[in-house]
Formats: sequence, C-alpha cells, structure tokens
Amino acid sequence: MTWPALPTRAAYLTIKNGKRRNALSLAVLRDLRDQLHAYNKSPVDGRVRILPPFKPEILAELEAAAKDRNCAAAQEHGWLLDVEKWQEHRKGLPNVIVLRTEGPVFSSGHDLGELRRLSHDEVKETFALCAEVMSLIRRSPAPVIGVIQGLATAAGAQLALTTDLPVACASTQFRLPGASLGLPCTSPSTAVSRRLGHAFTYRMLALAEPVRADQLPGGAVEVLPDEAALEMRVAQMVSQLSEKTAAQPLALGKWGYWTQMGLYGTSSASGGDGYEDAVAWTGRLMALHARAADAREGINSFFEKRPPVWKL
Repeated sequence: MTWPALPTRAAYLTIKNGKRRNALSLAVLRDLRDQLHAYNKSPVDGRVRILPPFKPEILAELEAAAKDRNCAAAQEHGWLLDVEKWQEHRKGLPNVIVLRTEGPVFSSGHDLGELRRLSHDEVKETFALCAEVMSLIRRSPAPVIGVIQGLATAAGAQLALTTDLPVACASTQFRLPGASLGLPCTSPSTAVSRRLGHAFTYRMLALAEPVRADQLPGGAVEVLPDEAALEMRVAQMVSQLSEKTAAQPLALGKWGYWTQMGLYGTSSASGGDGYEDAVAWTGRLMALHARAADAREGINSFFEKRPPVWKL
C-alpha cells in the first residue's frame, strides 16, 4: 500500500483484493469486519463498543447514565458520555478511519464468480456479513472517510456511500448494474437511496447506467477535480478529525444526528414532518452534550479567545 502516512489517531480500513477488482468476497468481508472490530475493541473489557442503535428511546438510557454512574445504563453507555471513560475504552484506538482501496476499481461489489460456487448457507453468510460491515461503519464512533478513487459498483457503491464522509474525483463512476444481470441491486440501494435520494437511486437501479461523481445530487459526495486535489482534501479531513476535533462529543453527535433523522412526526401531538419531535429530542441530547468536559472547554476557550485543548 502506497498511501500517505496517517497521524497517530487515524487508521486505514482496507480492502486487499486488487487482483479481483476489490470484490467483496466472503474472505474480504470477514477481514473488513475484523478490522472494524479491532478499531472499536475496548482495551478495558475487550468488548467491541460501537454506537447504540439509532433508536430515540435510548436517549432515556443515556440520561439515566449521566445522572447515576453506577446504574446499568452507565455500565453500557458511560463510555460514550464521560470523557474519562471514553479515554479508557478507546485508548490506542483511532479517532478517524479512512477506507481505501487501490487500482482503477474502488470495489466491484460481491464476487459473482464466488457466489456461483458457494453453498446456500455461505451465500446467506456473505450477504449477512455485508450488512454487518455496513452497520459497523454506520455505528463506528470514529467517523469513516471513504476515499473513492475508482469505479464503485453494486455493493461497492453501497460500501462507498455508507461511509460518513465519501470523497471522489469528478470522473469517478458509481453504478448499480444488477438489473442488467437479472439481479437488481436491492440490497446496495439501501445505502445509495439514503445518500442520493429515492428517485435518483431508482433510476440507477432500473437503468443500471454508470453515473459520474459530479452528476450525483449536490453534496452527497464531496467531489474533487483530480487525484492531487483528492489527496490534499483527504489529508485536511484526517487532520481536522484526528487532531483538532473533540472525539467523544463528535461520536455522540453522530449517534444523535442519524437517530433524529428517523423521527417522522409519529407522536399524536406533533404529526407533520417530525420537526417538532426532532427538535425537542435533540434539545434533550444537547443538554447532555453541555455537561461534558469538552463542551465546557470549548465554551471557555471561546470566551478566553484561545484554541481549545481537547481530551483526545
């Protein structure tokens, strides 16, 4: 691998299958899972500690944990709320993860040749593992930057667009080609539709046509003009997230952001598009944020007109 060296609190997540167009074979998916487990395994208790499920009712557990450090909720979620616990459970672990592959293809998706040979149970394991890897990325406490340097197709597009911060050159292509093979990319379209929107994704699903990064809906992927600009931007993002951003509040903020996206006005009082539910819910979450040591440091540094010193 010839990529730039990373700062101390950053790490690469890699697909090592260049000879097979970085296909997501069973072995590759197992390796991705193992890498993500290693980047989130607590040195305190050996558990893989990722963000809680994106369920709004878990906020009540977080509030209970913040009030009583000895309760059951604190044992489960205290590492996400208390910066000292965060430092213990994430000692030596990255604050930002960079997903990369090499070659002209970022990932060609599932290895169709392998799928033809696998047993039914192995095929089921392959798709279950794929879903697990995507979930581990979505719930990673450390933001995941996706460096999409080449064609991202089928589950490769799913992987690229599951990352928190995908970046690509303008000419990089994305494609959901399954319909042309009689196997529409219904599983990959889950991540793609959430990033690109339903109508745009269905067009990709039905027509199986490649789409350039600079043709994607605005803001879905950060688009750079060439490889030099891409590398420069990735370095900036890594530096910002590994050295200049408070990691524990950002992790809680990531959980809160994706959880509130699922609030759609289900309460009988608010209805509508869910805005009232979401703003009330996130207000409670920000009250937890405000109690954190890094939040106090950030506010104090603002008034004292100095750079903040985070507890990284």
